[in-house]
Amino acid sequence: MKHEVPIERPAVSAYTVPADAPEADGTLAWEATTIVVAEVTAGDATGTGWTYAPASVAALMDEVLVPVVQGLDALDIPAAHDAMTKAVRNTGRAGAAGCAISALDIALWDLKARLLELPLVRLLGAARDEVPVYGSGGFTTYHDTHLAAQLNGWVHGQRIPRVKIKVGEGWGRAAARDVSRVRTARDVIGPQAELYVDANGGYTRKQAVRVGRVLAEYGVGWFEEPVSSDDLRGLALVRDALVCDVTAGEYGFDLPYFARLIPSVDCVQVDATRCGGLTEWLRAAALAQAHGLEVSAHGAPHAHAAAAACVANLRHVEWFHDHVRIESMFFDGALDPTGGVIRPDGGVGHGLELRTGDVEEFRVV
Repeated sequence: MKHEVPIERPAVSAYTVPADAPEADGTLAWEATTIVVAEVTAGDATGTGWTYAPASVAALMDEVLVPVVQGLDALDIPAAHDAMTKAVRNTGRAGAAGCAISALDIALWDLKARLLELPLVRLLGAARDEVPVYGSGGFTTYHDTHLAAQLNGWVHGQRIPRVKIKVGEGWGRAAARDVSRVRTARDVIGPQAELYVDANGGYTRKQAVRVGRVLAEYGVGWFEEPVSSDDLRGLALVRDALVCDVTAGEYGFDLPYFARLIPSVDCVQVDATRCGGLTEWLRAAALAQAHGLEVSAHGAPHAHAAAAACVANLRHVEWFHDHVRIESMFFDGALDPTGGVIRPDGGVGHGLELRTGDVEEFRVV
C-alpha cells in the first residue's frame, strides 16, 4: 500500500532588499531586489524554495498554485509540477507564473529530501563532488575602482578563476566605455583568469559582432545575450561570426523555449527560479545534453547547487553578487566558493535554513 505524505497549505512571503550600491546592466537599472519565498510542510518536515521576482508573484502563488498542491503527496513531485502547470493555463506559463511554479517546485524537492532524511544531492544522484562557479557582477554603474575591488575579491581573494561583467550600457550606446571596462577587467584579473561579458540583449546584431571582435583581443570567451534572447536567428548569426561562446537562456520559462534556443547558442543557461524549478531545470539540462551542449545555472546559486552537481553536462553556476548577498543574509548554511567551486553536500535537503526573524525588516508580503 502506498504511503502518502500530504502537503499542508504552503506559506508564501516576499522580501525586498536594497542593493549595496546602485546597479544596472545594458538594459535595466535597479536599487533593490525582491525574493519571494515558499515554505511547504508535510509530516514533520518543511521545504523552502524561492524566486527573484516582484512581490505580486507571492499573491499569484497563493491564489492560483497553493490550492492545487495542497493535499497532494509530497513524494510525487512530477504530479505537483504537472498540476501547477495546468493551473496557469489561462494565466500564462511564462513570466510571473513561471517564477511562482519555480519557488514551489524548489521547496518540494527540499521537502522530499528532508522527509527521506537525505541531502538533496544524494536524492538526485551526484555526478560530481564539486561545482564550478564564476563571479558575476561588474555592473555598468560601477566606476573603475569599484569594479576592480569586486574583481580582485573574486580572483585574488576567493581564487575564483572566472568572472563576468556587464556591457551593452544604455542599449549599446556606450560601446567605447564597454570596451574600456573590459580592458580594465583584464588588467585587474591578469592573463590566466577567464573573462566573460553579459550585454543583456543591449546590442544590435552587427554591433554585437563588431564589439565581440574587439573583446576577443582581451580574451573574452563568453558573450552572454549579445542580442535579445528572443532573437534566436540573431544569436545564431552572432555565434557563427565570433570565436567566443555565445550564450543565452536565463529568460527561458518552459522546455519548448529551450528546444527552440539550442540551435542558436554554444552553452544553454537555465534558471531554476524561472523555468519551473528543479524539475524543469533537470529536463532542460537533459535536452541540452542530447544536443551535445553544456548548461550553466543562471543566478540563485544556492537554489541550483545540488541539481548542478547531478548533471554530467554542467559547465558552471553563476555566483551572482545580488543573489549571493541575499542568500547569505536569509539562510544559514550558505556555501563557500573559495577556490572557484562549491560543495553542496551539507545537511539534509538543500542544506539551507531560513532566518525568518533576522530578515523580518525586509518583508513586504
